[in-house]
Amino acid sequence: MPATIYLHWAATPYSWVRSGLYHTIVGGDGTLHRLHAYSVDLPAHTWRRNGNAVALSCACMGGRPDPWTIPPSEVQLDALCREAASVARSWGWREADITIERVMTHAEAASNRDGRWLHDNYGPVIWGGTGERWDFLQLSKGGPPTGGDELRARIRRFLATPDAGPGVTTKPGPGGSPARLEFRRATAISARGQELAVELDANGSSWALAADLLDRYEIPYAWEASRRRILIGSLDVVPTFRADQVQPSVGWPLFEMTLQHGNAPVILRGILRDNRAWCRVLEFAEEFGISTSFEPFTLLERRGG
Repeated sequence: MPATIYLHWAATPYSWVRSGLYHTIVGGDGTLHRLHAYSVDLPAHTWRRNGNAVALSCACMGGRPDPWTIPPSEVQLDALCREAASVARSWGWREADITIERVMTHAEAASNRDGRWLHDNYGPVIWGGTGERWDFLQLSKGGPPTGGDELRARIRRFLATPDAGPGVTTKPGPGGSPARLEFRRATAISARGQELAVELDANGSSWALAADLLDRYEIPYAWEASRRRILIGSLDVVPTFRADQVQPSVGWPLFEMTLQHGNAPVILRGILRDNRAWCRVLEFAEEFGISTSFEPFTLLERRGG
C-alpha cells in the first residue's frame, strides 16, 4: 500500500494524550505531542489501513452529548497541517502530491473515498456509510462536508512555504526570517563527577550534546542521519510523553530520540545546531532516571524511577 497520511480527531478533551494509537497528537493549544517515530507502523488508528501510514490526530470533539462543544481550534488545525506538510516534505512530496490518495481524513478513509475498496463503508451517512467515523467531515459545526479538501489545501500552502528543514515551523522574526531560540553563553556543569559542556538558552535552560550525555551514562545508541533520529538500545527506559516536549516553534531543525524496539516510542526531541544533536539536560535526566541537584545544577548517578 502506498505511503499515506491519515488525519484524525480523538473525540477527547483538548488535553488528552495517550501513546500507542497515533504517531502525533495535537493539543487544543497547538502543542505537538510526538509519541512514536514516523518510520514505524501503529496497529489501530485507521481500520485495515495501518501499514505504511502516519496517523496525526487532534485532541478535540470530546463533548458529551454534543461533540462540537470541544471543536477543533484554528491553532490546532494549523499545527496539524504544518506537521502533515513537514512529514510530506521529509518524504520528498510536493504540493501536487497532496491528494486524497495520499492524505486522507478518517471520514474519507472510512468511506473508501480514495477509490481503494479495503473494507465496508463505516464513514459518514451522507456518503452511504454507517456513521461510525466522520473525523473532519466538517471543520466547524454546520459547516460544509469538505473538511478533507480544506485541510489538504492548507497542507499544500505550508508545503509551498520554504522552511529550515523537516520539523521547523516558519515563524517570522525581524525581516521575515524564522525566529530561533537564542543561546546566550557556554558554561559547564558537573555530571557523574566530571565536567560537562553545556549551552544556556534565552530561557535559562541548559542544553548539551546528546552524544556527550549518552556516552557519560554509558547508554547504547545509534544515530540515523537520514531520519534525524537517535536509537536507544536500553531496555530500562519508559518515556513520559511530557507536555513540554520541544516544539517546532524553537525555530531549529529537530531530531528525535526513540527506543530501538517495538513501536519506537519517542523519549524526547531536541534540536540540530551545526549538524549536531542537542537536548535539554534536565529533560534528559528526568527521562533516563538520573538524579539531580541544584545550586549548582548537577547530574548525579542513573538510579531509575
